[in-house]
Amino acid sequence: MKYLVRTVCFLIVGIFISCQTKLERPALFVESRRDNKDTVWQKYPVRTIDGLAGFKQEKEPHTSGYGGWKEWRKDATGFFRTEKVDGRWWIIDPEGYPFIHKAVVAFNPGKSEKQKKAFDDKFGTMENWVNTESGLLEGCGFNGTGAWTNVDMVRRVEKPLVYTIIVSPMGAYKKEHLKKFKGKYEEAGWQGYRFDLVMVFDKEFDAYVEQTIEPVSKYKNDKYLLGYFTDNELPWVFDALDRHLAKLGKKEQGYIAARKWFDERKGRNASVEEINDDDRAAFTAFYFETYMKKVTGALRKADPNHLYLGCRFNQDKRKQELTNPAIFEVAGKYMDIVSINHYRKWEPDQELLDHWGEWANKPFIITEWYTKAEDSDLPNNTGAGWLVHTQYDRGLFYQNFTLGLIENKNCVGWHWFKYMDNDPDDLTTDPSNRDSNKGVVDRYYKPYSDLLEQMKQINRNTYNLIKYFDK
Repeated sequence: MKYLVRTVCFLIVGIFISCQTKLERPALFVESRRDNKDTVWQKYPVRTIDGLAGFKQEKEPHTSGYGGWKEWRKDATGFFRTEKVDGRWWIIDPEGYPFIHKAVVAFNPGKSEKQKKAFDDKFGTMENWVNTESGLLEGCGFNGTGAWTNVDMVRRVEKPLVYTIIVSPMGAYKKEHLKKFKGKYEEAGWQGYRFDLVMVFDKEFDAYVEQTIEPVSKYKNDKYLLGYFTDNELPWVFDALDRHLAKLGKKEQGYIAARKWFDERKGRNASVEEINDDDRAAFTAFYFETYMKKVTGALRKADPNHLYLGCRFNQDKRKQELTNPAIFEVAGKYMDIVSINHYRKWEPDQELLDHWGEWANKPFIITEWYTKAEDSDLPNNTGAGWLVHTQYDRGLFYQNFTLGLIENKNCVGWHWFKYMDNDPDDLTTDPSNRDSNKGVVDRYYKPYSDLLEQMKQINRNTYNLIKYFDK
């Protein structure tokens, strides 16, 4: 009898272990540091596609010519649009199929002398480069390109990647305005704006909006264009009202607009000391909407067919606009998709992602994020991305991060920053990009295969993963 009992016990334990194996996989961890200033390596958990209980990797589903999922179909308009279907936001491609934009930012050849030589040795011509490297990205499951891409070259491919365009009216205005300050503002924030204030109230800015945006009209009939960004990481600080009233001269247009708004809100001439957080939130909405009205008006005039993808909010340390419902409510009135550059967090915060969708009632797309590795033979001193040991670890980071995005029903895509590592000897590049491993190819066009293989695994299973998470 005791042998029978023992046998039954062994069977029960075996069944339990078997079930656990099917339901749970051993946890994976990646050692990482936030940057080179952080001297301590810590282990962070990662999810991978292989570790998802019950998920079966299947063949890549049938897709449209744009990369849309031929699982179901909605009305086709001939251009990209967005629609919420059964609680999940989608981009709808020109043929009416649901679409997730998986892109790589800054799809351009390198500019240094060493990079030009490597380009000539490997590709010879721009046409050969764009065809070969578009094929590399497409072969790894990407279907698009992000900001700062050579879009006129991308469009030469027979079946182009779905591309985006960035125009910078406020950036152009700031550059011109800086001439009055001999190239430098007093108390400029890291984006270079005086007192971290965007000059939306200046009448002179209106001319820059028109002249910067009008040239995009030549793309208005291109079905492979997803849409437009305006500017990048503008500082929508929560205390913008305080700064306008305390730091600007009383004859400046920003001061006059803020003073008028605050007096009307309080019904009298109130002092800066009387500003409270309700005032600050309300003013940020007014301040931000002033910019939104101007840029969207010019965009719709130049191109009524394509999506407005926003001004690329920044996931920064101060948690300004990304936790401000007033900013997102305004964004939802004007943007078709809210664009967010996501840094300093190991993985997406699902509660915050839910808030973005609720506050804006629009989908979002992550337009910059990356991690860099020690095995790249680069110093990795610059940039906001996390630092890991190897390209394989970068791939694990990608899988963990994108699984969090796919799981959220408000996300309609992601743009990895970026195509190519910079050559540290090229001093013409932005200092924040100069010496770090951000690319999917190194600075001499060699693909990071350990990274790309894991990107490919997620990218080609994206639609099946959505089905898995939505069950």
